[in-house]
Amino acid sequence: MLTYFLLAVGFVFLIKGADLLVEGSSSLAHRMGISQLVIGLTIVSFGTSAPELLVNIVASYEGASDVGIGNILGSNIANIFLILGVAALIHPLLIKKTTTWKEIPLNFLAGVVLFIMANDMMIDGASESVLSRIDGLILMSFFVIFVYYMVGLAKAENHSDFNNPKHPILKSVIMVALGLVGLFYGGHWVVDGATTIARNFGLSEMLIGLTIVAVGTSLPELATSAVAAYKKNTDIAIGNVVGSNIFNIFWVLGISASIRPLPFREDINSDLFVYIAATVLLFTYAFIGKRRYIDRIEGGVFLAAYVAYMVFLIIRG
Repeated sequence: MLTYFLLAVGFVFLIKGADLLVEGSSSLAHRMGISQLVIGLTIVSFGTSAPELLVNIVASYEGASDVGIGNILGSNIANIFLILGVAALIHPLLIKKTTTWKEIPLNFLAGVVLFIMANDMMIDGASESVLSRIDGLILMSFFVIFVYYMVGLAKAENHSDFNNPKHPILKSVIMVALGLVGLFYGGHWVVDGATTIARNFGLSEMLIGLTIVAVGTSLPELATSAVAAYKKNTDIAIGNVVGSNIFNIFWVLGISASIRPLPFREDINSDLFVYIAATVLLFTYAFIGKRRYIDRIEGGVFLAAYVAYMVFLIIRG
């Protein structure tokens, strides 16, 4: 009963935490003259990726590499297909030019780099495929470059591109902090509860990582992007997803591999290809009709693709 209770409370914490995080970060951005996109790509995306970071650190220490890798790939796929799909159904999502040409291609690059590093057997003819500690350090170096780029982007923007009511700075900071705490504990309780229930039904570790754990750790992103879309802060919704994906591969997997090398099974390549294809589809949507936004129909396509992916995972077992 405690598992089910914490699962329910976790959802409440996620929803309220997302609301506080979006409201507080939007107010800070407004006061500091920083765009929603920068806030979404940094504070919001890094904060909502805290559950992925926590789960992967624990998984690395315990040697559960399937859960760690499955969590990241499953979360990134859910971020694009599920979260952007839901957010687009709530309100069409405008994709800015800088996001189209820089942040989304960086998502694609992250997938390609991960494929090259993880497939030692396929590329080098090695006896096994593994994300080594050196690979982890290289991934983390990519993340440092991304942070450097974001600092430059923030300095280049000296205006606020949205109209939200301002809160005092202290109140905004407290809202952001409480939002992150709510997302952290909410995500933790939801993942623990869902994983316990799933294991009771005899599901495999990889399947749990790609589905239950991945969706569970993506719930903060889902709640945050859905609330942001409802409040028409679409840059936060987009930036949250794009930034989270970059954070997950370059930083979370980088730290995980640095703690303990992660064995990589060749059948996981199919999930990696799904993530790369999702990124290409997102990039393509930015140019359909030269509109640069994801409308409700395209959001529905994303959701349908995610359902198809879930069916594929269940069939694969």
